[in-house]
Amino acid sequence: MPPIPSTAVVALALDHVQVAAPAGCETQARRFYGELLGLAELPKPEPLRGRGGVWFELAVGQLHVGVAEPFAPARKAHPALRLNDPATLTALAQRLTDSGATVRWDDELPAVRRFFTEDPWGNRLELLAPAAGVQEPAPDR
Repeated sequence: MPPIPSTAVVALALDHVQVAAPAGCETQARRFYGELLGLAELPKPEPLRGRGGVWFELAVGQLHVGVAEPFAPARKAHPALRLNDPATLTALAQRLTDSGATVRWDDELPAVRRFFTEDPWGNRLELLAPAAGVQEPAPDR
């Protein structure tokens, strides 16, 4: 196989991100990622169903909850899920708080409103939106 030229674009987009969870995670994954975060579940391909876990659709790409044994939560590495507006982000933070999840707001990035939380197994998640009055460019598809 010839080498890839240094000017070549190797990755065009992120296809999916996977977070790890312990065996038997499916019910909690559907509640947290499906019901609380509002992500639509995707059917896993038949050859992969026996591995456990659940897949979810994002506006662009997918989020996979995969079974890892032994399991250890990701405390630093994390997916960051972008919402369209700060009002939706605030409503989501309230829904998570009402469900018992910890929500930690962070104001270190200019023009961004964001918070961190954990999924049911302790994996770190970042949720963010443009700050009020900041216009986001439309994503290229």
